Amino acid sequence: MAGSGGKKVHQMIVGFGGSGLGQVVIAVAVSFLVRVFSAPGPALSPENEADDVPENDSDDAEAPTSGKVTPVTIQWRNINCSLSDKSSKSARFLLKNVSGEAKPGRLLAIMGPSGSGKTTLLNVLAGQLTASPRLHLSGVLEFNGKPGSKNAYKFAYVRQEDLFFSQLTVRETLSLATELQLPNISSAEERDEFVNNLLFKLGLVSCADTNVGDAKVRGISGGEKKRLSMACELLASPSVIFADEPTTGLDAFQAEKVMETLQQLAQDGHTVICSIHQPRGSVYSKFDDIILLTEGSLVYAGPARDEPLAYFSKFGYQCPDHINPAEFLADLISIDYSSADSVYTSQKRIDGLVESFSQRQSAVIYATPITINDLSNSRKKISQRAVVKKKGVWWKQFWLLLKRAWMQASRDAPTNKVRARMSIASAIIFGSVFWRMGNSQTSIQDRMGLLQVTAINTAMAALTKTVGVFPKERAIVDRERAKGSYSLGPYLFSKLLAEIPIGAAFPLMFGAVLYPMARLHPTMQRFGKFCGIVTMESFAASAMGLTVGAMVPTTEAAMAVGPSLMTVFIVFGGYYVNPENTPIIFRWIPNVSLIRWAFQGLSINEFSGLQFDHQHSFDIQTGEQVTVQPSIFLFQLE
Repeated sequence: MAGSGGKKVHQMIVGFGGSGLGQVVIAVAVSFLVRVFSAPGPALSPENEADDVPENDSDDAEAPTSGKVTPVTIQWRNINCSLSDKSSKSARFLLKNVSGEAKPGRLLAIMGPSGSGKTTLLNVLAGQLTASPRLHLSGVLEFNGKPGSKNAYKFAYVRQEDLFFSQLTVRETLSLATELQLPNISSAEERDEFVNNLLFKLGLVSCADTNVGDAKVRGISGGEKKRLSMACELLASPSVIFADEPTTGLDAFQAEKVMETLQQLAQDGHTVICSIHQPRGSVYSKFDDIILLTEGSLVYAGPARDEPLAYFSKFGYQCPDHINPAEFLADLISIDYSSADSVYTSQKRIDGLVESFSQRQSAVIYATPITINDLSNSRKKISQRAVVKKKGVWWKQFWLLLKRAWMQASRDAPTNKVRARMSIASAIIFGSVFWRMGNSQTSIQDRMGLLQVTAINTAMAALTKTVGVFPKERAIVDRERAKGSYSLGPYLFSKLLAEIPIGAAFPLMFGAVLYPMARLHPTMQRFGKFCGIVTMESFAASAMGLTVGAMVPTTEAAMAVGPSLMTVFIVFGGYYVNPENTPIIFRWIPNVSLIRWAFQGLSINEFSGLQFDHQHSFDIQTGEQVTVQPSIFLFQLE
């Protein structure tokens, strides 16, 4: 019996280890494939389109350490954008015959009330619209007098959300971004000088060594985060800078500092286009040109400051003295919903202004169809060129991403402290409940219960930590991959590797406290196997969490799906449901349940070699009897 049991014990331990590693590998592979097929175009393999990249753009292929900017004038005419509704078979126009021009060295602001089409127009010009069969575009879009699909210039897009790795400092964020995006800057001195120049240019010197921070950890201010976003976008010296409502969520002082930065960038030769809702007077005075939109229609396009006020005064709409011009313009082109009469009056006023400006335009050019791919093609080629240029630096990307992931994970003191306290507290609670188990017949059930809750606690702790990680980082990763900073493989493997030391620390803490308190199998070899099994289970649960996070769109969805799947694994974990009684359609679940493999591994490790007190012939005498009698303890040794 003992020899046979020992052989089966060895098979089970080996089987568990293989299954645990297999689940990690499978989870990594699934996560990898999910992100490959759902990622934005520029991040995919560029070989098929490499021939389309312009051959004469050698200057763009080099890192622009000199700060030189290629001037770009953007012109658009009769841009129409509509969204069809399948249920009503009608279309809702987001933009209607919008024309305009953005010039280098000038700051252009797109203003209008909420829902006027500001962000839509910005995304059309930046090629950021998501392709959809319901979305229809038409119009003319030119860069330096040529169609956008035939040119390739460098563009930067500063989004409303400022997303960064919270545990990195401002300097570290810029330095790592520089190494990833500009690998030809090989010397540390040159890179430091480049980063210092950016810090000085964007007014970030005073906070250079401060952590970026997030909602949990105090860091830099909102305005400083916005300027850091601009700094990251300026690494490649873009010709055109798009900024989507850069002052949203900022106080008056920070909003003005951000707009001063955009104004300075325009004066440096960039073409700067931003959307903005209702700026204060000091911010409005920084605009060189302005576009006013309402309900997707153009009300004014031309020089800013006093010119639009003079234009509207011709129609009897005079801006009162000591009134913010931006507020006056916003009220003028907004619908007043306070009463039915005010709605009618304001709608009539807006319709008249739209009609007047359309007649004012000097020429009408018939729209020709364009597609989202046409608008974004040149941006994709730029990213593809960056990816082609960086091909062959996989290990450098991996090392830099590993460094970043480790700094983010190891410096997250609040989270790590909570996890450590919870691990120790759980071990103390379980150890107190199952204090100093002896070798009586009742201790068999106690051991089984303790090992089951150990498997569940370890898996849930690791899952809840990682299941929300990927959704939070997805926007950052997609943004960086779209720039060609790195491929998916280095990011994924560096993320998993960086989590290993910290992921292993908490199961080891748990085991070190629980094992002596419960007086489990008292040998160092068995203690080592116990810690090894819970650590491997923690890794498998972490990989499962990353996989779930990669497959769902939001953190909230990940937190709902991950624990739900783990609950199913718990039910089929070998303790609550006898495999022989499992319905046929569910019999595959125990084979993929990491709870089951952990529970079996822990049970075999604990029971083999144990001798129990017995008074009757039908009592269980050895641990091997527990593992080979499924009718008694709900799982069998395979």
